[in-house]
Amino acid sequence: MPLPPHLEHLARACDITPFKSSGPGGQKKNKTQSSVRVRHRPTGITRIATESRSQLRNRERALERVWRELERRARKPKPRVATRPSAAAAERRLAEKRRAAEKKLSRRAAERE
Repeated sequence: MPLPPHLEHLARACDITPFKSSGPGGQKKNKTQSSVRVRHRPTGITRIATESRSQLRNRERALERVWRELERRARKPKPRVATRPSAAAAERRLAEKRRAAEKKLSRRAAERE
C-alpha cells in the first residue's frame, strides 16, 4: 500500500518506530509490533497510531497526524479586530450603574440633624 506523495516526502524527514501496543487485545496484540511512533526530526513533533492491526495503516495514520500538526503550526493566527461597545450598550451600562448606586444609597441610614 503506497503512501500518498505528500506523506512519502514527509516520511523521509521522520523517524518511524514500530512498537508493541499496550492494552487489551490478547495474543495477537502482545506479540506483534503493529503500533507506530513517528517523530518529525526538524520540529520534534511526535505522534502515535495504535488503532489498526496493520502496521502500514498505523504508519500512514501517524504520518497524517504529523502532517496535520505541521499545517496547523504553519497557519498564522487571524489578527484580532478591535471593537467598541455601541452607544446604546454604553448607555445601558451607565444606566445600570446609576440604578445600582441609587439602590445602595437607599440602604444607608437616614442622616440625623
